[in-house]
Amino acid sequence: MTGSEAGLLALLRGLDDPEWLEWPQHYNRGEAAALFGGLVTRLEGDFGARCTAEQDTQDSTEYGRVVVPGDAAVCGTRIVVCVSKSGSLALVCADNPGAFLGTGDAQAEGELDGADLDKVNRALVELGYVVVAEELLELDYDGPSRLPQHVGRPSWWHRFFGIF
Repeated sequence: MTGSEAGLLALLRGLDDPEWLEWPQHYNRGEAAALFGGLVTRLEGDFGARCTAEQDTQDSTEYGRVVVPGDAAVCGTRIVVCVSKSGSLALVCADNPGAFLGTGDAQAEGELDGADLDKVNRALVELGYVVVAEELLELDYDGPSRLPQHVGRPSWWHRFFGIF
């Protein structure tokens, strides 16, 4: 594990509050909506295309998703950005979460262009999001929260982007 991965894992553990599963204690829905709206606007401008967005997801630790359409991406595969309700965490993936073993795998298979990924990551960082790699989120969850019984093998993805 690299230093940055260890730091991100420490961040996830720090955000993990068992008393506040669906959203953090000081969660502000209005601020989350404004930040998410800025992300949608930024990605539409950067990619020159209308992006679809789902937000304020009910019974989930995920706030919402922005989808850059495949016809706006160099490789023709849509780019999905998932945003958590906790700590402005964001996940970037090609096609859908779990479709590849992460962005590196999607790039190796020719489904995600490096410049497109850089464009999305730059937008997220400049807006104040923390980008967490899908590979890290797929690690076994070992935090203090009790995750729902329907989750067979809990991962950090379930904790910060999953359905309750």
